[in-house]
Parts: sequence; C-alpha cells; structure tokens
Amino acid sequence: MILPLEPENEAERLEHLKSFNILDTLPEIDYDNIAKIAAEICGVPIALISLIDDKRQWFKSHHGVNATETPKEYAFCAHAINSPNEPLIVNDSRDDERFHDNPIVVGDPHVIFYAGIPLTTKKGFSLGTLCVIDNKPNELSNGQIETLKALSNQVIKLLELRQSNANMQSILTDLKDKNEALEKFAHLAAHDLKSPLINISSLSQIFIQEYKSQIDDGGLEILNLIIKSSESLTGLVDGLLDYSKSERVLLEKKLDITLEELKNEIQDLFKVEDNVSIHFNSKVKKLTVNKTAINQILINLIANSVKYSDKDCVEIQVNLTETENFYEFSVKDNGPGIAPQYHEKIFQLFHKLNKYDKFGRTGNGIGLATVKKLVKKLGGEISVFSELNKGASFNFSLKK
Repeated sequence: MILPLEPENEAERLEHLKSFNILDTLPEIDYDNIAKIAAEICGVPIALISLIDDKRQWFKSHHGVNATETPKEYAFCAHAINSPNEPLIVNDSRDDERFHDNPIVVGDPHVIFYAGIPLTTKKGFSLGTLCVIDNKPNELSNGQIETLKALSNQVIKLLELRQSNANMQSILTDLKDKNEALEKFAHLAAHDLKSPLINISSLSQIFIQEYKSQIDDGGLEILNLIIKSSESLTGLVDGLLDYSKSERVLLEKKLDITLEELKNEIQDLFKVEDNVSIHFNSKVKKLTVNKTAINQILINLIANSVKYSDKDCVEIQVNLTETENFYEFSVKDNGPGIAPQYHEKIFQLFHKLNKYDKFGRTGNGIGLATVKKLVKKLGGEISVFSELNKGASFNFSLKK
C-alpha cells in the first residue's frame, strides 16, 4: 500500500474546508439524494460524499455503508484530491500497488472498484470527492463519468450555498447587534439632548415672564428665537426616534380592531385642535392590523394636514375600503395642495416642502419618511394625489 501524498497547499486547503462548517454535521437529504443517484446511474452498491481533513475522510453521505469515516491513510479519496481536475478511476484495486493490501480492500467494505470525482471549489481547492464503489471489478462509460462530474458540481453548489447562508447569517447577527447598540445609544443621546433643550426653552420662557418689562424688543426677539430653536431641535430628536423605533413597531402582532375604535382614538387625539373636522367613511366594520403602526401612519398624515392647512376650518376625510388581500386607505384634506414635482420628494427623509408650518414651527422632514417606511414594511404602497389649491389625498394600502 502506498500512502497518499499531502497536497502542496494542504494548510490552505484545510482552512478552506473548515470555512464551510460542514464536518460532523447531521445527514441532509439533498446530499443523500445525490449519493443515491450516483450509485443508481453507475450500477454500484456504494456511493459516498467524502471530505478529507488532516487525519480522516469523513462522509457527509454514505449510501450503501454504515461507516461515517475512515483513517486518511486508507482513503482512496485522499489520493484523488491530489489531481483536483481529474477523476481517479481504479477498475480493480487488487492489481494496483497503491491499494492491493489496503485494509478496506482486503476487508470490509472490499473496495475493489473505485471512481472518484474531486469536489473542487472555485478557489481551486479539492475538499474531497463524490465517489462510487463496487466490491468487484467494474468500469464506467464516458456518459457515466460525465454524469458523476455533473453531480459533483451539484455537491459543490450545495456547499457554497451553505457557506453563503452562514456568512449571511453572521452578517445579519452582526447588523442586529449593531442596530441594538445604535438604538440604545440613540435613546440615551436623545434623553441627554432633550433635557437641556427643554431646560433652555423653559428657562427662556420664565426669563421673559419675569423680566419682560426690563428687556427691549430686540432682546425679546432673541429670546423667542432661542425658544423656537430649542423646540425645533427637540422635535427633530423626537422625529428621529420615531423613525428608528418604527422597526420595533413592526414586530407587534396584528390585532382585531373595529373601525369605530380606530376612529374614536384618532379623533380624541385631535380634539384640542380648534376648527378641525375629521370624518371616517367606510363600510368596513373590523380590521386585523398592527394597531400601533396604523395609528402612527394616520396620526402623521392627519397632523400634517392640520399643520400645513391654509383654511380657517380644516376638513379631513379618512376613507377605507378593502380587497381580498389589502386594506385601502385615503386621507384627504382641503389644504393648499402639493405641486406634482414634489409628490415623490416629500417621502424622502429630511425633505421639507415648507420651512414653517402655520404655527411658525420648523418641520423636520421625518414624518412622511416614517409613514412610507411603515407602509412598505407592512406590504403596502403609498402615494399622493394633489394639485395646488385643491387639497391633497394620501392613498396607502396595508396587506391583510
């Protein structure tokens, strides 16, 4: 018996083999099916998907034998991997000086005939073989050899798919950890930012109340600018938090809610607004939705209609219909409308159509971006239909 030579790039080959995380894994039907097909096509009792590490050959699939591994020095496959692009075919191992006294030739499973196709990856490393074995002399036709090559390519594709999935899972886990750390930082940063901003605004207001008579108009204007800037920055921080938290909102389970319940909750939130009329129109009585998400979407859209209205009385119509797969909403107002060239831009993060709302507050350009993000994640679409001076209708769908 002649022991197999060690490949010149053995250290790199072993490292490449480990990168697939395949050794000592449980049987898998996809690999077993390939081995079974190989045995059937070649008319032999045994077919193996064999991987060679530093001390053994291990079988990912072992059709026709019970063994799961053998010592490397006995492995025909350890010889085969030295020619990564050529099959190793031994018609009668008893006549081959490399194998005639090999323990797996003279004893079980009596490997007399062997044909192995190296499992060679794109990087040129041979990890093992797809091989067929008989306990009597045999030979394969060119067609059978070509079919074995095709099956070996399928094994490589399975291995590479496994590796890609593992890499993707590692990336996703890493991203999840980073997102959680970023979210934690955002909450801490927001808290640390909001507290002094609120203090600045509150102290400025107290200062005006206490010393208004001693401050000239220029000083009062500066103090009011400080208050307005503080409130604007606080709103920006809140908006960014809402945008980042929208992913967490999506994790909530869908609930059954009545339209009446949804209507009452939304209308109650805007009761303090003078001259604001919100009407719900629908034949749908009950919805199964992510309640927090639908509330956040409707509140954002209605709040925008209120803040940017140019009418003394704000009229808002919320319409709801349903199809087999979707709930279809529209939120229509009687405001100033939106020019067609801005219909796409308004959903972009930080895009602001107007510098100030009707209360003189600065927008942050986050609300509609958050709405679009929620709608898309819930399997729907959102668009706006509007003309200048004719109001706007925001139409969105939610997948049932």
